[in-house]
Amino acid sequence: MSSRKRSRRSSGRTRQASRLEPVHPDAAGIDVGSRSHFVAVPPDRDEQPVREFEAFTGDLYRLADWLQECGVKTVALESTGVYWIPLFQVLEQRGFQVLLVDARRLKTVPGRKTDVKDCEWLQQLHTYGLLAGAFRPDDQSCVLRSYLRQRAMLIEHAAHHIQHMHKALEQMNVKLNNVLSDITGQTGLAIIDAILAGQRDPVALAKLRDPRCKHSEETIAKSLHGHWRDDHLFELQQAVELYRTYCGKLAECDARIESYLSSFEDKSDGRCLPPKKPKRNPHAPRFDAREHLFRMTGVDLTRIDGLEANTVLKVISEIGTDITRWPTEKHFSSWLCLCPGNHKTGGRNKSGKTRRSANRAAAALRLAAQSLERSPSALGAFYRRMKARLGAPQAVTATAHKLARLIYHMLRHGTEYVDIGQAAYERQYQARILKNLNRRAAQLGHILVPVNNLLPQPRTS
Repeated sequence: MSSRKRSRRSSGRTRQASRLEPVHPDAAGIDVGSRSHFVAVPPDRDEQPVREFEAFTGDLYRLADWLQECGVKTVALESTGVYWIPLFQVLEQRGFQVLLVDARRLKTVPGRKTDVKDCEWLQQLHTYGLLAGAFRPDDQSCVLRSYLRQRAMLIEHAAHHIQHMHKALEQMNVKLNNVLSDITGQTGLAIIDAILAGQRDPVALAKLRDPRCKHSEETIAKSLHGHWRDDHLFELQQAVELYRTYCGKLAECDARIESYLSSFEDKSDGRCLPPKKPKRNPHAPRFDAREHLFRMTGVDLTRIDGLEANTVLKVISEIGTDITRWPTEKHFSSWLCLCPGNHKTGGRNKSGKTRRSANRAAAALRLAAQSLERSPSALGAFYRRMKARLGAPQAVTATAHKLARLIYHMLRHGTEYVDIGQAAYERQYQARILKNLNRRAAQLGHILVPVNNLLPQPRTS
């Protein structure tokens, strides 16, 4: 057989092998917008395969009806702002398989910059199975996630008004923050309320000191000599009122979260949660979140060093209670963007930098990893070893990665976490280093001898 015929046959096989087969023949693509949505269905399903629907609720129902008439079973839509959420919910209620796609990964193709071309391109890619959907927890976890994100926003806004209180006090040269670690504590608010009520005597204000305060009344009185201007007092008063308003809203949000947590399925199998002394956290929920988390997951994730009930609640609200949606712990760590990067070209590893992410669960685990710097646990020893070798940022990522793997194993297999302690971890680490050194020495034809065996032995008479 001639080389020309062989090349023709091989090129024909190549063209045949590279031909894509439809994976989702009943697929549609939607370009999401704030005012209207452009929808594309397969060309053989309708005389007008691309249509525009307004973003009103009635039009969303008409959009779903038209998709059902065209025999569509799965839909791919862009995750544009928050405009996709009502459409996603309507389509999910109608029984469609909805795939949420990151819009930033679809804009790299040139020549497809119109709304019509975007929805057609989405439909074509989804038909051939070339789109990967974003993770979205079940509806029950989504509601819990909304409550906790609202709670985080209330805490953030309350913190802004604490800063306004600091500013007003500094403008009056009242150095209350120099003698109190928290001006919103019992002593701080009592003094501020007395100032707003008209009290100006520093000695009288210092008598409002709580007995647990570290500084004496004389020291506190020195910090309360100020310039009492009406405009700064007015700023302070409004900041205090707004701070207390947000504190009240935060209490209402905690009550709603506690009530909603009771609706989750009980997975504890009647087991009792062992008692644990809670740590003081001013931002923690005003209820026993640990008990609810144990009932929801069947394991006590707060036994992991660095993980408090508030942190675990944030993580569970972001990932849901069904950890089987990630096949392995590696998939889970990759979704959190806590695993090393994989940038290889030309047979060389160019970079192992971790991908950037705005994942709230990963952010919570990073904060938990930072709290282990002085922990006497095995995780604390791991963090300190990574920090000495790689630096603080890489140590935080590595420890958060380990926390994520522990959470996955406990949720997936129902195992309990037991801390072996810092000393046991150091012994394991030294044994691992010694094993590697012995293996390397054996490869070079040498034998390692302990130093103690080389010391001169005492003579016997």
